[in-house]
Amino acid sequence: MKYIKQFSIITFISLIGEALNHLIPLPVPASIYGVVILFCCLEFKIIPLAAVKETWLFLVSIMQILFIPATVGLIDTWDVFAPNWLAYTVIIILSTFMVMLISGKVTQGIIRLGQKKEAKKNA
Repeated sequence: MKYIKQFSIITFISLIGEALNHLIPLPVPASIYGVVILFCCLEFKIIPLAAVKETWLFLVSIMQILFIPATVGLIDTWDVFAPNWLAYTVIIILSTFMVMLISGKVTQGIIRLGQKKEAKKNA
């Protein structure tokens, strides 16, 4: 029953994200609205982490399986992608590298900021 309740919370927030996607005329996917709403609810303690933690861990552990339908869809429409496969490959490699680089720099910045705060606290 606990997992159903937790999954219902996540699904409800996703539904709110879908509603915002239809109401706000921005080119932002509904899933992004949902993730931001869930993040804010967790950050501001509107929803306690324990209310979604087990289901979140389960969904993260099966994330690779959740990409199979999208991959099958791409394979099914290969005739559309075939003429530009090289350009798509280059874009995927470059964007992946950029995401890794930016994520690493942001993470290093956050770690350094935390170390500075810790140093001030101990001084």
